[in-house]
Amino acid sequence: MKERNTFYIATITLVATLGGLLFGYDTAVISGADKSIQAYLIDGLGLSSLAHGATISSALIGCIIGGSLSGLFSTNFGRKKTLFIAAILFFFSALGSGYPEFLLFEKGEPTMGLLYMFNFYRIIGGIGVGLASAVSPMYIGEIAPADIRGRLVSVNQFAIIFGMLVVYFVNWGIANGQSLEWINTVGWRRMFTSEAIPAGLFAFLLFFVPETPRYLALNNQNDKALSILTKINGVERAKAIFKDIKSSVEQSSENLFAFGKVVIIIGILLSVFQQFVGINVALYYAPRIFESMGAEKDASMLQTVVMGLVNVIFTVVAIATVDKWGRKPLLMVGSIGMAIGMIAIGALSFLKIIGIGTLVFIIIYTASFMMSWGPICWVLISELFPNKIRGKAIAIAVAAQWAANYFISSTYPAMMEFSGGLTYWFYGSMSILSFFFVWKMVPETKGKTLEEVEHLWKK
Repeated sequence: MKERNTFYIATITLVATLGGLLFGYDTAVISGADKSIQAYLIDGLGLSSLAHGATISSALIGCIIGGSLSGLFSTNFGRKKTLFIAAILFFFSALGSGYPEFLLFEKGEPTMGLLYMFNFYRIIGGIGVGLASAVSPMYIGEIAPADIRGRLVSVNQFAIIFGMLVVYFVNWGIANGQSLEWINTVGWRRMFTSEAIPAGLFAFLLFFVPETPRYLALNNQNDKALSILTKINGVERAKAIFKDIKSSVEQSSENLFAFGKVVIIIGILLSVFQQFVGINVALYYAPRIFESMGAEKDASMLQTVVMGLVNVIFTVVAIATVDKWGRKPLLMVGSIGMAIGMIAIGALSFLKIIGIGTLVFIIIYTASFMMSWGPICWVLISELFPNKIRGKAIAIAVAAQWAANYFISSTYPAMMEFSGGLTYWFYGSMSILSFFFVWKMVPETKGKTLEEVEHLWKK
């Protein structure tokens, strides 16, 4: 009897996680180019900090659009073709953001039209991020055997973090040893165009991976679906899984609420809590800690390296434990760790104590997030929803996640102006609420096939 093809599973998973890597790369590439964009397009046009903020965060608008469209695309074109569309969007966004003057504008002469064009290219990249953030974990979840699905989907989160780390070093490598004038005229362009390399590689490699068997079965391509399942799981196991898939496809309705509203609500709340616990603002706060410890010159680089290492190490912890301990225990432990970290940071903020103690609690908070809500939220979103509504339901959950991200990021400065301590206590209270939400509402999916998870909602 033919056994599971581990090498094949690993290969197609790694190709799919390039979508996650580009998610991280595109999100973080702006960090190195921020000041140059400000000098060239914002200050050059005499615009306000509001225009600067809108330009730097414009990709988030694309992320919300891409997340919203991911269900339509993945249902009508397939998971694989949607990832290919995302790769093309990443590619053109990289080239366009690096050279927004292409054909229409004079290089070196900032105009409002050029600013709009730059934002357009960044939004295009954001749409790619939105599509990839939904469909990469969906693709891996629909391909992976049940007993290692959590581990494989968690690798996508590792790829996101790794993509951020890579671009930090790429940006640093481009700027290192160069004059500020060169960075402001040439360097920032190379930072953006560097993304075209992994984007082109992603598009090329997608030609060599299959469509998911669940999508093929949904579209009556049964022979292809069974062939891929056999290659992944072996003959006997493939037959059993295929029988469950066909039963699910034939019995299920395409109505979004065919399995009740609870499953959709759980998907949305998982996404919202992942952002409302304040992960992005914790990372924004970290450079201040390093500055207070005397690392003024290299504070930002030191911060990204230290936080990047914490992110990588504890994402690996999640990958190693998600299929052993289960999804719920990891999420609940993570919620407790995040609550401790944020409540302590809030208390220290009220006491005006800033230094090594605050740094320790930021690392406790970040590590807790990276071993739990960071990767496990994506694992659950990829596996909670029944086959026939998966595309639409994931799109809703991911769009909610990007909207929550935008809300939390945009309200952070005003909340900090009102009260730093209360701001961090708000995120701490969200961490506590997330614990009770997981305890009471989220089912354990460890070791279950996607069709067995579907039976939970039928009951």
